[in-house]
Amino acid sequence: MKSSCASCEVPLLIVQNPNLNAVVMRKVGNTLRTSVYAQYTWAITMLGLYDKFKFTVSPMEIIYKPTGQKIMFFGADDPGKLKSLKVAKGYIGILHFEELDQFAGEEEIRNIEQSVLRGGDITYRFKTFNPPQTINNWANKYCMTEKPGQLIHHSTYLDAPPEWLGETFINDAEYLKEVNLRAYEHEYLGVANGTGGAVFENITLREITDEEIAGFERTYKGIDWGYYPDPFAYNNCAYKANTRTLYIFDELTLYKHRNEASAEKVKKKNVTADDIIYADSAEQKSVADYKSYGFAIRSVEKFPGSVNYTMKWLQGCTEIVIDPVRCPDTAKEFIRYEYEKTKAGEIISGYPDKDNHHIDAVRYSMNPVWRVRGQ
Repeated sequence: MKSSCASCEVPLLIVQNPNLNAVVMRKVGNTLRTSVYAQYTWAITMLGLYDKFKFTVSPMEIIYKPTGQKIMFFGADDPGKLKSLKVAKGYIGILHFEELDQFAGEEEIRNIEQSVLRGGDITYRFKTFNPPQTINNWANKYCMTEKPGQLIHHSTYLDAPPEWLGETFINDAEYLKEVNLRAYEHEYLGVANGTGGAVFENITLREITDEEIAGFERTYKGIDWGYYPDPFAYNNCAYKANTRTLYIFDELTLYKHRNEASAEKVKKKNVTADDIIYADSAEQKSVADYKSYGFAIRSVEKFPGSVNYTMKWLQGCTEIVIDPVRCPDTAKEFIRYEYEKTKAGEIISGYPDKDNHHIDAVRYSMNPVWRVRGQ
């Protein structure tokens, strides 16, 4: 409800204060149109003010027609636009940081505020986010530092009318509460119940026996394409929905192997034409090559926020069991994968795109599972 609240308050402030303009920020600019811009369009419509505003995407702005006041949308990955920012009427007195925890720390927030909030005595700052799991995340610590004029509001799904959520959402929440209380408290109640910088705190390294593997009802195979210096990564997994346990029991790591050569080694893993492989959709030529080699391979559909969603799905598993003998590279990646930190040592949200090739292969392999609600 946090984003819905902010996206209603900002247009109302624009209407009520003829000198105020607003800037809405996300860490990465290419996420704006399908997230906060769409959210603000919805909010203005729900407020009954749609006809009072003009909506443009190039530049990405929402303009209040009676006065020309603007709501402008920017990503922090293009800071040059902020330094030269000017408005024809009034000043920029409203700044909304969406997904605050994805920014690079308090220093980046201060720099943006100093660049944007100029020319007026009255300012409003909205900072919305889901509390990251680790207590030491900079955004969690930032909110606990009292500042003049600050209001902290923490809401959960329990504060929303049930009809807003639907029966499926509520059932999913109650199911997770039963099978993984810690994950439920974080994902549904916003409790920061982690302590360190490790992304995965649910890892168990142990032997997965031949008998266990033979007993799996279904296995899931995934590929992350690579050549050099990034490797080609293949994994084979199993999942038990009743316990929310993920098992990773086979891997293949290859450097400087073209598609035909890597395909031959995958076939030696007893992968047949009847086995579906899920792979990164970014390399359609590689997917087409593997189809020509006789594999049943499918591209994993990506959508805005899909990395965050699938990583949180992995974090929400009750247990991720990895056989360190069968999968030494996979075990190293999962154990060593940590959140990035600011210069001051504070943890930044977001998942680093490095040393995560088998993690990605596992994410892709589980595509048919995590796309099913409640799993």
